[in-house]
Amino acid sequence: MPSRRRLLAAATAVPVASVAATACDADDRATPDERATLAGGATSADGSGRAAGVPAVRAARDRPNFVVILADDLGHGELGSYGQRLVRTPRLDALAAEGLRFTDAYATAPVCAPSRCSLLTGLHAGHARVRENPWGPGGQGALTDRDFTFAEALRARGYRTALIGKWGFGPDRPDQPSHPNSRGFEEFYGYIGHGDAHDHYPGHLWHNGSREEIPANRDGARAVHALDLMRDRALAFLDAHHAEPFLLHLTPNVPHAPSQVPDEGVYADRPWPGPDRRHAAQVTALDTLVGDVVDRLGDLGVADRTLVLVTSDNGPHEEGGTDPDLFDANGPLRGYKRNLYEGGLRVPLIAWSPRHVPAGTTDRPTPLTDLLPTLADLAGAPAPADVDGLSLAPLLGGSRHAARHDHLYFYRNHAGVTPRADAVDHGRGRRLAEALRHGDLKAVRFAPGQDRAAPDDQWDVELYDLARDPGEQHDLAARRPAQADALVKLMRASWTPESQPRAAFGLTLQVAAQGADLTVTATLANGSGRPWTAARLTLAVPGGWRTRALDPAGAERLPAGDRLTVRWTVTPARASSDMTVACRAGLRHADEDVTYTARASLR
Repeated sequence: MPSRRRLLAAATAVPVASVAATACDADDRATPDERATLAGGATSADGSGRAAGVPAVRAARDRPNFVVILADDLGHGELGSYGQRLVRTPRLDALAAEGLRFTDAYATAPVCAPSRCSLLTGLHAGHARVRENPWGPGGQGALTDRDFTFAEALRARGYRTALIGKWGFGPDRPDQPSHPNSRGFEEFYGYIGHGDAHDHYPGHLWHNGSREEIPANRDGARAVHALDLMRDRALAFLDAHHAEPFLLHLTPNVPHAPSQVPDEGVYADRPWPGPDRRHAAQVTALDTLVGDVVDRLGDLGVADRTLVLVTSDNGPHEEGGTDPDLFDANGPLRGYKRNLYEGGLRVPLIAWSPRHVPAGTTDRPTPLTDLLPTLADLAGAPAPADVDGLSLAPLLGGSRHAARHDHLYFYRNHAGVTPRADAVDHGRGRRLAEALRHGDLKAVRFAPGQDRAAPDDQWDVELYDLARDPGEQHDLAARRPAQADALVKLMRASWTPESQPRAAFGLTLQVAAQGADLTVTATLANGSGRPWTAARLTLAVPGGWRTRALDPAGAERLPAGDRLTVRWTVTPARASSDMTVACRAGLRHADEDVTYTARASLR
């Protein structure tokens, strides 16, 4: 892992049935009492006497910390470092000046749910689980046990992980695969569902599996702003875990509409409509939040070994009376949120780490799918080989030779439309659309309706040369039909059905009844791109239960694409209040210790 060293140096409770879990899912779903049971009060079934809980965390100095801040509807031109002149963002501008500023960073979709899914899982909008915002019969998009996030990758390396803010995937309840606790975040505070996050004075927020009421905001009162609650929780997480390797994913729901703020601050006397004054205050509040986090990292003495990434999920909005043109929120680019032109997709991205990320600017086309392989690379964690992202670790370490994507794919299928975005689309804002960038060429095409299977000759196709025409004003499709056809062919190849299975990755646990006994089957799948070594599986069961291994429990080498499957016969005690079995898979990846765990409750 030379690039990582360079940066450092410069399953829900169910009846007895088939249950699957991946990564560090066992610890993430367990209560503190259950974690103690898994670590010390259970019987190890490999004969070694070792517990099957999460391993001891190595010192934080062995790997970098991460803070990933994702703004909500922040346009490419809404920061001073990206050309903004009316809204104050001094803390973010300082990070951009001291760190690496990306001029060509991209969300994978022009609306939040698919964009956030791609960021978390490293899959673009033609491969990811969630590809649309909630609308129509499909409703709220949800992740599954097969969706591996960057938080799960880091948990396997012993990171403490938290998501504070907007999650955006349903259903709005605990103990299900699409909850943040099930997808690698051991600490969660914020909004689960997409729609709830549109209220900046919420009546409740979720803390892990508990819905916490906010009485001061009852009956529509506006006493406690969500951003203040998020700030307090984020700083508390840093205070609690700064001595350990940590990941803080901070996802404030600003500057998303409605433009609700406690006060308009320095913009109160601006001769703008109220929504615009409050929108500007939202952006500056985001800037203040980022500054508070960076200050706390410095106070705790961990700034020098922490990588901070700040970005947005899509282009600027025009909702709730906000006028993005007043602020030139998309800069010189065409389009807004919901458009597949550059203004709807290109977003700010700043990487900051004192002494380790050289100051500068890069024009490398960089989709947010690159975050998962980058964080995994820097942490020494395995990542699925079938992700669409590429690691930025060499670039962050100062190399000019970071891998580049052959092409970037984007997709939109959304019934909602706003006037400016629809005008930019020439009245096609409700039509399914997709786009693709290949080098400096970019194609955008619109289906005749919302059917992606429509024949190619029924689509409207446009072609732009971004090097000469970054504002996408001159359609070249009629003059360069062969190039337009080539990019359309890449679009077709970039799409797979949501139901298409991915390569297995991590640890799964299945339990089946066999008379009075149970058969527990654990499968460790190496879906990464390099071999694993010293793989060993252990099973922990409640005290008094008997186990018998039916297969060898280890493998000295597990090649990429291979699996290790171990079965145990388990005889439960007649009277047992604890009905949880847990499996631990320890292995070596690139000379680093990695641990996956999975558990199943048999009630």
